[in-house]
Amino acid sequence: MKNDVKNKIASETAKSIYAAYPTLWERFGERGFEHTEKDNHHHLDHLETAFSLKDEQVFIEYAIWLETVLTSRNVERALIIDNFERLLQILPGNTEQEEEVFMSGCLQSAIAVLKHS
Repeated sequence: MKNDVKNKIASETAKSIYAAYPTLWERFGERGFEHTEKDNHHHLDHLETAFSLKDEQVFIEYAIWLETVLTSRNVERALIIDNFERLLQILPGNTEQEEEVFMSGCLQSAIAVLKHS
């Protein structure tokens, strides 16, 4: 995935989250928004790594680790799931078909794991 595409997806996702949850501005401010964009870059990096290895478990383990880190910083699991669901909506058409299918599967699996943890 090209950097400009990654930047677009990360920015669009962060804006969408903060529009849906305006209280995040009060809770975390501009710094939180910037972290949300960076986090989405990390999500995409891990999706790319999982894709290159053809190993969905790489992303699932990342999602489990991420949930531990973010919940320790008062970010609810529901927000992580919401973020992944938004990525599922934004990914189509922004990457090659094979990569999109694999990454969508990773996101769906991670969502299922997080919902049942």
